[in-house]
Amino acid sequence: MADQSRRYPRDFQGHGADRPDAAWPGGARIAVSFVLNYEEGGENCLLHGDAASEAFLSEIVGAAPWPGQRHWNMESIYDYGARAGFWRLHRLFTETRVPVTVYGVATALARSPAQVEAMQGAGWEIASHGLKWIDYKDHSPEDEAADMDAAIKLHTEVTGNRPKGWYTGRCSVNTVALASERGFDWISDTYDDDLPYWTRIADKDQLIIPYTLDCNDMRFATPQGFNSGDQFFAYLRDSFDALYAEGVAGKSAMMSIGLHCRLIGRPGRVQALRKFIDYVQGHEGVWCARRADIATHWAQAHPPQATRGWHLMDKASFVDAFGGIFEHSPWIAEGAWALELGPAHDTPQGLHSALCRVFRAASDDQRMEVLRAHPDLAGKLAAAKRLTAESTSEQASAGLDALTDAEREQFDSQNSAYVAMHGFPFIIAVKDHDKAGILRAFERRIANDTATEFAEACRQVERIARLRLEAL
Repeated sequence: MADQSRRYPRDFQGHGADRPDAAWPGGARIAVSFVLNYEEGGENCLLHGDAASEAFLSEIVGAAPWPGQRHWNMESIYDYGARAGFWRLHRLFTETRVPVTVYGVATALARSPAQVEAMQGAGWEIASHGLKWIDYKDHSPEDEAADMDAAIKLHTEVTGNRPKGWYTGRCSVNTVALASERGFDWISDTYDDDLPYWTRIADKDQLIIPYTLDCNDMRFATPQGFNSGDQFFAYLRDSFDALYAEGVAGKSAMMSIGLHCRLIGRPGRVQALRKFIDYVQGHEGVWCARRADIATHWAQAHPPQATRGWHLMDKASFVDAFGGIFEHSPWIAEGAWALELGPAHDTPQGLHSALCRVFRAASDDQRMEVLRAHPDLAGKLAAAKRLTAESTSEQASAGLDALTDAEREQFDSQNSAYVAMHGFPFIIAVKDHDKAGILRAFERRIANDTATEFAEACRQVERIARLRLEAL
């Protein structure tokens, strides 16, 4: 394996510029996932064994933890979510027949048997939102894992079923890996895409269904958030319209909407959600789905594919695979391997970028050696069948392996004149040209000064490298 200290773990490539069509059931143009976070009774509170009161996502702007004290107002705001907000949302979703995924904090679910029964009666999916609604950024992996195991156990006791989906929210850098170890069908502790995707964790293909913090009622309780229901509705509508249009164009995606009983469940806000549901249901080709349904579809329609994993290759394997991308110049592959490579380099354009960085950083003498390593077009090496496999294929693609005697003489003459003038062979990405086009380029470039031709030859070498990588 590669030196992991030189490998960058974040993935900036994802589905890439040409993301796949999700192929949602029934040809839907968009999948819409409504998520209800059930946290009331699982938040920081002295009654729950915590050191301080809750301070996050409430009507108390700028709230701070109260160490060693219960915060009566904070507790009552959370209580509103369970006592009133939940039931208002339950009525709305059941009346409109919209399926819901619940992110259920296990201790909160245990303290709310009536709400759990209502969730199950409505056919809602109940995924795990952890043991408690607390921040795990400072937890050790062992302590976080212990809480995960306790959450799974309690969730199973309360609901009768082991959770199949996971979302911590206030997570650590270890959360996704720890959740994957525990065999969840899907994990949502990322915000990095508009589609589900597979990621390799240890020796397992893990399905990730990204969540959202922008199409989320939490912004009613944060700076620069939503001040009114109209703002929330407008933002959801615009997000839906953009994604729906992409679906019409053949690139369907997913929209997640994050909700909280104590926030959107207030009467002054719930009408915005009702308006949005009406708006969504006024469009054809919309699939409102639970995350479990999205996971099942994705696993069937888009199963995990073997990844290239180029950035994780050991040095010898990497150089063996890519040492000939720049003609007879394995030192370029060696230099690329030593760079900070990551998942974004597991593509032709990504690896090409790394190889070109090494080539461009080299001295003029080193780059000149690369140019001189290239064979003459249709020259003596070709006639003697001593070209590399790559060069043989490239020259054949332009018909240079089937020249008439007159054409071969013309190439020999041009080759000799060009080398005599510039000191390196004429280089051109032959896959971009036919035989006649190559000869015209010969005639056009042979009169250039050597500095101009050196720069052009280097560009052509990079182009040849890109074509070779794409051929892989």
